[in-house]
Amino acid sequence: MGFLQNYLPSYPRTLNIALASIFAALVCVATILFKIPVPATEGYFNIGEIFIYIAAILFGPIIGGFAGGVGAGLADALSGYLNFAPATLIIKFCEGFFIGFIIFKLRLKYWEGWRKRWLLSGIVVVGGLIMVIGYFIYETILYGLIPALGEVPINFIQLGIGLIVAVPASIGIQIAYPIIEFPSKEVN
Repeated sequence: MGFLQNYLPSYPRTLNIALASIFAALVCVATILFKIPVPATEGYFNIGEIFIYIAAILFGPIIGGFAGGVGAGLADALSGYLNFAPATLIIKFCEGFFIGFIIFKLRLKYWEGWRKRWLLSGIVVVGGLIMVIGYFIYETILYGLIPALGEVPINFIQLGIGLIVAVPASIGIQIAYPIIEFPSKEVN
């Protein structure tokens, strides 16, 4: 439990569980409600990235990773994309965890100036590349190189839309509700 508690906000345990569950549900619903199928790989474009990024930016690696992995994996399972669900669980967990972890380690107060906002955007882009590369590898194994290459631009668009919406939304939420905090315990 020590690792988890070091990377969770210092809210009561029930609030952290509620936040992780709510964001997983938001990722799941956003993924299911707005999806565009990609026939070449039997995958789909969605906007669930927005909520993965917001969860990771505002609440750190555990909540961001849980929201991404469980929310998107559940969306795949519920939508009939069972062949993607296990990979999605891992890829989206890593994406959310990475973004939250780097922001936590830097103690990035991204509402304090445009340079820090650019840094935040860069962290989200690198986290999104985890998704793009993860799906490229998985789809290459399942469908071959050419179909997998065909979905790369779609995954970049998904990353871009998530970035364009989540970064300003997270900054606005943090400014409007300064009670939202980073995990407070220092990790040795």
